[in-house]
Amino acid sequence: MAAMAAAMAAALPGAGGRFRWRIGAAAAAAAAAGGVRGAARRAAAGRQNYDLLVIGGGSGGLACAKEAAQLGKKVAVVDYVEPSPRGTRWGLGGTCVNVGCIPKKLMHQAALLGGMVRDAPHYGWALQPVPHNWTTMAEAVQNHVKSLNWGHRVQLQDRKVMYFNIKASFVDAHTICGVSKGGKETLLSAEHIVIATGGRPRYPTHIEGALEYGITSDDLFWLKESPGKTLVVGASYVALECAGFLTGLGLDTTVMIRSIPLRGFDQQMSSLVTEYMASQGTRFLRGCTPSRVRRLPDGQLQVTWEDLSSGKEDMGTFNTVLWAIGRIPETRSLNLEKAGVHTSPTSQKILVDAQETTSVPHIYAIGDVAEGRPELTPTAIMAGKLLAQRLCGQSSDVMDYDNVPTTVFTPLEYGCVGLSEEEAVARHGEEHVERPAAPTLPQPSCAFRYPPPPCHPGLCS
Repeated sequence: MAAMAAAMAAALPGAGGRFRWRIGAAAAAAAAAGGVRGAARRAAAGRQNYDLLVIGGGSGGLACAKEAAQLGKKVAVVDYVEPSPRGTRWGLGGTCVNVGCIPKKLMHQAALLGGMVRDAPHYGWALQPVPHNWTTMAEAVQNHVKSLNWGHRVQLQDRKVMYFNIKASFVDAHTICGVSKGGKETLLSAEHIVIATGGRPRYPTHIEGALEYGITSDDLFWLKESPGKTLVVGASYVALECAGFLTGLGLDTTVMIRSIPLRGFDQQMSSLVTEYMASQGTRFLRGCTPSRVRRLPDGQLQVTWEDLSSGKEDMGTFNTVLWAIGRIPETRSLNLEKAGVHTSPTSQKILVDAQETTSVPHIYAIGDVAEGRPELTPTAIMAGKLLAQRLCGQSSDVMDYDNVPTTVFTPLEYGCVGLSEEEAVARHGEEHVERPAAPTLPQPSCAFRYPPPPCHPGLCS
């Protein structure tokens, strides 16, 4: 016993003794474990739980949240607008309300009114030419958008939907961490989560000066002053719509197109749109790609581009360069991998099934952020409502994405539904596609405007 006591005494001489170190390590591990459990308990105590959590305050997300709340669910909406590279930011409502459909349609209408004023003397109205004031229009448009932002806030409050202006990222499959502008963190968890974060315009970061000197549709509608002489790069409906109303407002506007305009739309109709735009004063640079943007000492932007057919370089000066070359989904900052949500390796959009379900059964994605869905506000709204009804057991209906009509608000407005001719041939084969004779339209259809727009062969008698 004495020997044993001596051995124990020898083993416990001080902090460096091995036995004491083991006891200390065990105690430290126990304390650490207790600390982790305590932190987890404190986090859980501070976490807010919901039946449904919607990430994204755009048209689809808001529709889903409000529908679920009306059906008795406890719902929260998380929304945060990351400023554009130019520093532009906006309120609740998403792309359509703030930097898409709504301001676009208002500015399109302003341009149409200008055309009517110019035509009016030919119809007996003794009107003098009047200049357009961009600042007045922009202020009215922006005030209207802000009223819609406030309206959405009121609607959420009326339906008892909690709104958080925080940037969300997944912690696990049922929990998100939201960070406010001031850096405060909020933990939210829910039985079901809907991702409706939409997308943002793409910048061609490989082009020198593109990010530093160019703008996108995120900025155009919030400009306080006229953009002046503008180069629009791109051939999407966004590019042509913006170029159309800029021209209609009296601005010198050029569109640079790499390949074909309105890809995915019927190309016969696309040609009618661009021909009419050209007749109204919009210039087109076809088969060209920009390579550099520089700011000159006088503040103008010097753009260098390459003609792809000849390989020659050319350049021009503009007040504004507007990039309209497509959009990218807002998925990069969501930490989707922590929730197990899968995305397309090419588009980075979230993979979903017919029920809007992602790779995780209780997480859903709707609107522009979902793979294979039309980037249209009405479809996102209906998809959100139907999803909420299914989650609440009120319906089993799913969104039908076939034959969705859409409209392009170029100066010559173009509406369509169903397959384009090119899509019909690709899907059914050339031999199975009938091409009826081109319709004959009555002359007044083309003579309504003065001077009349150019008639397309085969469409006007």
